[in-house]
Amino acid sequence: MAEKILISVAPVSATNHDINPKKIAQDVIACAEAGAAMVHLHVRDKKGNLTSDLSVLKETVERIREQSDIVIQASTGGVSNLTIEERCAPLYYDKIEACSLNVGSTNLGDSVYCNPIPEVKYCVNEIIKTGKTPEIEVFEIGHTYIVQELRKEFPMKNPILFSVVLGHKGEAPATPEALAAMVNFIPKDTIWGITHANRRDFGIIAGALGLGAKTVRIGFEDSNYLDPMTQVDNNVALVEKTVRLLKAMDKEPMTPQEARKMLNI
Repeated sequence: MAEKILISVAPVSATNHDINPKKIAQDVIACAEAGAAMVHLHVRDKKGNLTSDLSVLKETVERIREQSDIVIQASTGGVSNLTIEERCAPLYYDKIEACSLNVGSTNLGDSVYCNPIPEVKYCVNEIIKTGKTPEIEVFEIGHTYIVQELRKEFPMKNPILFSVVLGHKGEAPATPEALAAMVNFIPKDTIWGITHANRRDFGIIAGALGLGAKTVRIGFEDSNYLDPMTQVDNNVALVEKTVRLLKAMDKEPMTPQEARKMLNI
């Protein structure tokens, strides 16, 4: 039986200032039909600004749920002036099944993405309280150590899922050497996946799959490049290429129900 891989789609670019719930939902539904098992959504207003107001998120999710059972994951992060309490607001929306968890600060381009440890612990506690399933985004090796310390203090839900994030300016580069180094520090009793920011090709994703990644995140939040010469105007093409890559490596995309089983949702 072919190994199953969870494809997560992050459909909205941070530079998108015209957030249309109907259009996003249609794109996500098509991505689910193409092989995506999870969708990663930030809480944004109609102009694309990060916010604690869930109205646009809820409209988007309701439209998705009309036609798809894709796993709904909300972000608790992003560079903004929101307080940690405001960032955790989507955890209290009952249709959110999973969430991102950022465990340390990092440079993202010209901005500093601030995650002081007391705020990280607050977010972990809120995730546990609301019963959501976290995907822990690690931008550098030190973040994996922080997770080890958090596991000693908090009853974190198993299996723990890491997302190795490479390619942002100012953090770990998207190179085979960086990928191998990061993966070497992922605890062996956890599962992990790959997010390649500013991606132009699928080489790092293929390398991650070869090293044992169980999840692949794709979508406009990270890149709209299908190949070094081609940019696309919908996320479906990116999901379809990811599925082709999986099949070329004798793997298959997970269904949403298989993803829920793996993540203990």
